Amino acid sequence: MLGAGFDGQVGIAVEDVREGWVADYNGSILRPQQSVSKLWVALAVFKTADFGGLKLSDPVLVRRNDMSVFNQPMQKLLGKDGYDTTIDGLLVGAIAQSDNAANDILVRRLGGSTAVRRALADERIMGIRTGPEERVLQSKIAGVRWRPEYSFGRAFWAARDLVALDVRRAKLNAYVADADDGATPLGLVDGLSRLQRGELLSSPSTARFLQILASTETGPMRLKAGLGSGWSIAHKTGTGQDLGDLSTGYNDVGLLTAPDGHTYAVAVMIGATRRPIPERQALMADVARAVVAQHDDRQGPAAMAR
Repeated sequence: MLGAGFDGQVGIAVEDVREGWVADYNGSILRPQQSVSKLWVALAVFKTADFGGLKLSDPVLVRRNDMSVFNQPMQKLLGKDGYDTTIDGLLVGAIAQSDNAANDILVRRLGGSTAVRRALADERIMGIRTGPEERVLQSKIAGVRWRPEYSFGRAFWAARDLVALDVRRAKLNAYVADADDGATPLGLVDGLSRLQRGELLSSPSTARFLQILASTETGPMRLKAGLGSGWSIAHKTGTGQDLGDLSTGYNDVGLLTAPDGHTYAVAVMIGATRRPIPERQALMADVARAVVAQHDDRQGPAAMAR
């Protein structure tokens, strides 16, 4: 089994969207999602749109005080009067570019994380937690209290560096052990499979969500690197904070579609590891290769369990 051979806290799950079989390795253990959690914010936004609570075309003026922390490409678009976009534009930023500011604005538009939890509960999607806005969650993990000036330059990093090493280590370990945004690989592939089958949203919202997922720019050397010719992927990555050589929340989850249209939901979550990035990416690519191989062999779950 691929997961057993990797030095780290690994969870893997694969679900055949059409036939329903599932294979997993530590699939029922909660692991930190990090930006994978943006999937469920987007789900809540699309559900709200389906019920008329907003429109994807609704205009949004993004201002400096809307900024978050870490990855936020949208910050470069801010002018002196802000940046004009739409709800749909924020969804593209949050999913395709993993923009933390775009995600946080959407959370606030929904009325907070409670709305995301309600969307998951309404659809009986189990094994998935939703944390606070990214800027709040990342500050908590780092042991600092969020301040708006942390959004710019290296201010957040400078503040984090002032936190005593033993405090940072304790905060990070506590997060990994019981993550506010934790999810199980099995819960993730169930949610993705149901999205693909059109069970969670209206047909237009399902189509748009999957289209955005297919345009994801992050993680080209993760699951995507293991796909065969003619395969496609619609996915979301997640990458957590590091402390020394310890990396946390390194993930890729998505829908892998064969040339014949057969689709598999796949989740690879590395809760914590000291292995370098190329080895983490190789694990994910190998999982994708295993999915491709079992599809070609038509051996079902038995092939994934080897």
